[in-house]
Amino acid sequence: MTTVLICDDRRSVRDGLARVLSAFPGVGRIDCVSTDEELYLRYVREPVDIVLVGMQRALSVGLTAARKLVAADPGANVIVFGAPGDAPTVATAIAGGARGYLRWDASRPEVVAPVASTLANVSVPAPRDPSASDVHLTQREMQVLYGMSQGKSNGEIGRELFLAEDTVKTHAKRMFVKLGVRDRAQAVAHGFRRGLMT
Repeated sequence: MTTVLICDDRRSVRDGLARVLSAFPGVGRIDCVSTDEELYLRYVREPVDIVLVGMQRALSVGLTAARKLVAADPGANVIVFGAPGDAPTVATAIAGGARGYLRWDASRPEVVAPVASTLANVSVPAPRDPSASDVHLTQREMQVLYGMSQGKSNGEIGRELFLAEDTVKTHAKRMFVKLGVRDRAQAVAHGFRRGLMT
């Protein structure tokens, strides 16, 4: 299971991101800290798969924290988040080693997408990686994939679609084969990365 560490000085932001990410398949433990010092000490003591660093109130602090983490661990997967439409910030963050950038006004799918992309890169590579144009999912398979992206169980998806749980599992297995993935987490990650879901 993927572990996530969120750093922002506002509890409401930390809690909001944690709620969204906790429903994402494949995400296990989510920890939160409020300062860049806590972030660095926590990461050094217990590295995680994905780090989310806020930069809204203290842009330089967020960028410095991202750089410091990447310097300590070049393999760190850091995603920074800040003001929308701030191209210089995005460029600076990426140049500093961040793997992605998230806008403050992002919708739920937009919050999940960069994490899904990073998760897909962190996970064991899928057997094959067809492009979106090569993937042709049925309507049912897309509905099952969408349900998975919301963290729903096969039973919950079945109840929403008026399908037996075994039928949902069958659609899921076929969809896994088409996407070239092995589990729900990879299916959702690849679905977002290939633009099958927005």
